[in-house]
Amino acid sequence: MPEVSLDFPRAFAEFPDPADADQIFRVDLTWLTSRWSCIFGGGCQGIYAGRPNDGCCTLGAHFSDDDDEKRVKTWVKLLGKEDWQFRKEGKTNGWVETDDDGDRKTRVFDGACIFLNRPGFEGGAGCALHGLALKKGVHFVETKPDVCWQLPIRRTFREVERPDGTTYTEVGIGEYDRRGWGAGGHDLDWYCTGNTEAHVGVEAVFESSRVELQTLMGEGAYAILEGLCRNYLATGRPLLEHPATTEVMTP
Repeated sequence: MPEVSLDFPRAFAEFPDPADADQIFRVDLTWLTSRWSCIFGGGCQGIYAGRPNDGCCTLGAHFSDDDDEKRVKTWVKLLGKEDWQFRKEGKTNGWVETDDDGDRKTRVFDGACIFLNRPGFEGGAGCALHGLALKKGVHFVETKPDVCWQLPIRRTFREVERPDGTTYTEVGIGEYDRRGWGAGGHDLDWYCTGNTEAHVGVEAVFESSRVELQTLMGEGAYAILEGLCRNYLATGRPLLEHPATTEVMTP
């Protein structure tokens, strides 16, 4: 099926952050209850034509801040030659580069992120840092750059002023669609969140991405989110279901 439209009716819910009185979460129930699932290595076509084995790793990953880079660095030191195809290259010439805007990111080598093990590598294809998490028995939120483990969830911040002059920070939790990549997102040849091919998960996003959401929101806020999502699904087929999920679920 073709990719669904970027704009369609969605259901949102808002609730105060139990850990911060100055924040209110605005969560996209339509996305979080969808059946999206990562299909890397199982039908993913990659973001660029001709490189289906890259998934969304072709461009490398920008670090969110210095702490993000430092955290990843501690795990990179644990990668052995059996884990990382380009370990020698990374150790010799570096695994970080600076883009045209001066932002630091994982280096692109041989056409994709230097941590992406290519098909045929004895240690297995896919992200070396993801593989390390599996090997060490930890969740990949610990080993991978923030932007990598957050996809396809997008967290946004917006300052809101109420009619009475008081303000709060709105924390949005929703779908990282093409527009999340910036203007270049419209040039991607394929993208997963709106494609029916990827809406084949056994669990809804709020369940399959539990750890990622807990990390982004805090456990207290996630508990509220989980309750809202389960109530939303209690009707059977939500009124404002993600259209990509609808295409798959409809007989």
